[in-house]
Amino acid sequence: MSGAQDQLEIKFRLTDGSDIGPKNFPAATSVATLKENIIAQWPKEKENGPRTVKDIKLISAGRILENNRTVADCRSPLCDIPGGVTIMHVVVQQPFMEKEKKLPSDPKQNKCVCVIL
Repeated sequence: MSGAQDQLEIKFRLTDGSDIGPKNFPAATSVATLKENIIAQWPKEKENGPRTVKDIKLISAGRILENNRTVADCRSPLCDIPGGVTIMHVVVQQPFMEKEKKLPSDPKQNKCVCVIL
């Protein structure tokens, strides 16, 4: 029975409402390992998938989970129902380089001029 308590069934909810999982993970699993699992199971048909662990933010019970924490550390006693599925929300951040590329290269392009007569 204690082996079942050391396992958590986790489902990862993507921003479009689709899910990855549910899948069982030991309570000692790190958040970074969960993120690696998400990258490995990311649906191929979805655009803008994560490339690295740093591209993903996992949110559980309203808290952003840190990579060095374990699943047991992140459990919320209010949200975990014995035998239930824990849902973690997945947010994919664009890498910093891609954000820079989207900025306009010509600062005059966004220039606004007002004339008062």
